[in-house]
Amino acid sequence: MGHNRCVILNRWRSRSASRREKARTGDATVAAFDEFVATHAGVAAWVEDATGFNKVSLLLVAGTGEWLRRPVPSLDWGREYAAGTKLTCYTAGIDPYPQRMRDWDSAHRNRKED
Repeated sequence: MGHNRCVILNRWRSRSASRREKARTGDATVAAFDEFVATHAGVAAWVEDATGFNKVSLLLVAGTGEWLRRPVPSLDWGREYAAGTKLTCYTAGIDPYPQRMRDWDSAHRNRKED
């Protein structure tokens, strides 16, 4: 009987954690991702694991190199978002960031200095 209680409790905790993850993401973050995907062509996603100073995040990079990064609750959440929006999804640290992103940063950094 004790084993069944543990199984049921673990399932409940797992479902609660999933609901909390979705709530923590926030409508504004999902809306920003959705808008970026809708307004840019050739978007791909990179899920980024937490570091000592950054949270888990999702990076979207457009075909032009323009990008958007926001913290997300988990790596799985980022992968699920990418799959749900039919984006190619990469893992940061394993798959390199595209050169177009660095080129876009460089071009826009120079404009700000002028």
